[in-house]
Amino acid sequence: MEYIDLHLHSSFSDGTMTPAELVREAAKKCIRGIAITDHDTIEGIDEALAESNKNQVEILAGVEISAYLDDMPMHLLGYGFHHKDPDLQHNLEKIQEARNERNEGILAKLNSLGIQVTKDDLKMYSRSGQTGRPHIASLLIKKKVVSSMDEAFSRYLRKGGLAYTERKRLAAADAIAMISAAGGIAVLAHPLTMDQTMVTLPSVLLRLKEMKLQGVEAYYPIYSATVRQKIVALCQHMELLVTGGSDFHGATRNGTRLGGNNKSQRVPYELLAALKKRLGN
Repeated sequence: MEYIDLHLHSSFSDGTMTPAELVREAAKKCIRGIAITDHDTIEGIDEALAESNKNQVEILAGVEISAYLDDMPMHLLGYGFHHKDPDLQHNLEKIQEARNERNEGILAKLNSLGIQVTKDDLKMYSRSGQTGRPHIASLLIKKKVVSSMDEAFSRYLRKGGLAYTERKRLAAADAIAMISAAGGIAVLAHPLTMDQTMVTLPSVLLRLKEMKLQGVEAYYPIYSATVRQKIVALCQHMELLVTGGSDFHGATRNGTRLGGNNKSQRVPYELLAALKKRLGN
């Protein structure tokens, strides 16, 4: 059987490998198709496409966007869009500006707590692409303020943390519309982040489907086979696509491997084929 990985992060957001390195790693692991889904940016797609010409790895345009359904935060994955679409690029730039404003707010709060950090310090951890909280966490580790990523988030960066700063909210309907307008498909990432019990998930998916959501990420590293089967059954009932990926970030998440941690978590190629069929490819 052939496999895919439709949830990867590169050095253009908070991953540690370049898009080209991710393509080569996928080829090494005999992964047939991948999508690099960096946070709020599509800058790495061209590099991945160029490298794919040297390897037998299929590249699907991807992005991961943070959004809200009322007060409920979620991550939406966009697939198969025209990555040169000027409206999409403009909308992503606005999201990136909001991210930068939040970063400045976090740095200001850290300084008010007596933790001396600057924009120049932060640039050392995000030489290309988008800067986010994981980069700030790496900076705090380097300055020995904390000893780990988990501690950085729990003490300072998560919601309720000492330096947490809210980012300008993007409505889920607007994020889905943005992806759809560029010819792509919107998929809900790691759905149990929103509801671990899965009690409210059907009603949430129904609302999102009315907004033109077209799929759900059922294959995810920490999801058991039982959980995955429940999500797949829900997708089949609601006529939503099933997708999956490792959410691989490289060295910052050593417990997760590109392509999945074991055979039971591998994502079959048939899911990419179904996605491409929905896209009209």
